[in-house]
Amino acid sequence: MSNITSGRPIRWGFLGAGGIASAMAADLHHGNNTLYAVAARDAERAAAFAARFGATHSHGSYRAVIEDPAIDIVYIATTHPFHREQALMAIDAGKPVLVEKPLTLNAPQAREVLTAARRRGVFAMEAVWMRANPLILQAQKIVASGVIGDIVAVHADFSIGVDFDPGHRLYDLANGGGALLDLGVYPMHFAWLFLGRPDTQQVLGTLSPTGSDETVAIQWGYASGATAQLRCAMTAPTPGHATIAGTTGSISVEPVLLKQERLVVSAKDGGEPRVTDNQSGYGPQIEEVERCLRNGLLESPVAPHADTIAILELIDRARADLGVRYPGER
Repeated sequence: MSNITSGRPIRWGFLGAGGIASAMAADLHHGNNTLYAVAARDAERAAAFAARFGATHSHGSYRAVIEDPAIDIVYIATTHPFHREQALMAIDAGKPVLVEKPLTLNAPQAREVLTAARRRGVFAMEAVWMRANPLILQAQKIVASGVIGDIVAVHADFSIGVDFDPGHRLYDLANGGGALLDLGVYPMHFAWLFLGRPDTQQVLGTLSPTGSDETVAIQWGYASGATAQLRCAMTAPTPGHATIAGTTGSISVEPVLLKQERLVVSAKDGGEPRVTDNQSGYGPQIEEVERCLRNGLLESPVAPHADTIAILELIDRARADLGVRYPGER
């Protein structure tokens, strides 16, 4: 792929005009980026989104954005079942893609999309914004420095309360519903960053009346004796804490995993806990994508393709254990 080396802004084309797309658009002022075009199934909704965020073009057709030669990167923020098809369409047109998490419904689809991107020579990345957050990157450096010793336990939880409604996206299997793909990806990515691939995975959970995963508790085990305890649910909100415990100290992400404002580092070397302030948001992810595009990278080192596939493999296994299957899956 060619580098975008000139001083001009990166021109983004958005597929989808929902809540996550709005949050991304609001942060697109980070770095040298601009929202050029947006598409939605409803052309009026796309036009309203474009007017709100200053895009000069809007469409009622996703293909219109993908085929626009002025677009430098396509951001896919539609619902999960459409990610694969739209990503492949963009890649086939030679467009780099940032695809909202989960990249696809399952690991085989993710492997297909990322293989296609590499073969076509275009950048592709799953939008797990947390992985580009400076605070999470700093926590990784602290762990690597040995300040808290060898990691023995990671705890992370992201649960919300959504009343059961068979038509709600989170309860609709045809729309990729379930706690794991929407919520569980965050605790899983968090634990992966500090412990890597688990040697064992144990899963407990409950299903909603539509068959979507409603509550999921996962334990990862490691040959070292370390464990990760992860939880996601749609039945009730929880405190959403995230902690990393080592043999000589611990790190707490405050106030919650999905609102990362500071790290509290407590080490056994004495001294006061260290607190680092940070502002959360999509800005660091946007800046990382821009850096990759301007340097001609095909993947980001903060969200590598292998991690995206591996975590979807673990989610696939967890869904299989719970008996959750999406339409069209074998």
